Amino acid sequence: MKRWLIGILLVGVALAAGYGLVVANWSYSTGERAGWVQKFSHKGWLCKTWEGEMAMVTMPGTMSEKFVFTAWNPDVVSQITASMGRRVALSYEQKKGLPSSCFGDSEYWVTGVRVLADTPEIPGPAAPAAAAPAAPTAPVK
Repeated sequence: MKRWLIGILLVGVALAAGYGLVVANWSYSTGERAGWVQKFSHKGWLCKTWEGEMAMVTMPGTMSEKFVFTAWNPDVVSQITASMGRRVALSYEQKKGLPSSCFGDSEYWVTGVRVLADTPEIPGPAAPAAAAPAAPTAPVK
């Protein structure tokens, strides 16, 4: 009876560990978002993670959307820290179903950072070409 109980307990621990490994190494989605990192901090009670917030503006004059993310890789952390206040594109993987907040407060894990030009292009039609100078006209009598 004792062996069965220990066996069931070991199988349960193995299943939980297997689930954690699969979820941490499998991504639900991947992508890239651009904006300005406005907040980045190392936080947590027991499990310290790097948590950030990026403001994304779709058009000048509109409300910004916030993208909350987690960074694990020390190289990515240093790149984000160095690019604070500049426009960046963050590559990310979305991790769903993580069993604990020890993996981060966000389900978006940043995997890469690329610094962009500070001013985005304004969407819409291209600006019209400069008009040719008008030909001189004969005086009206």
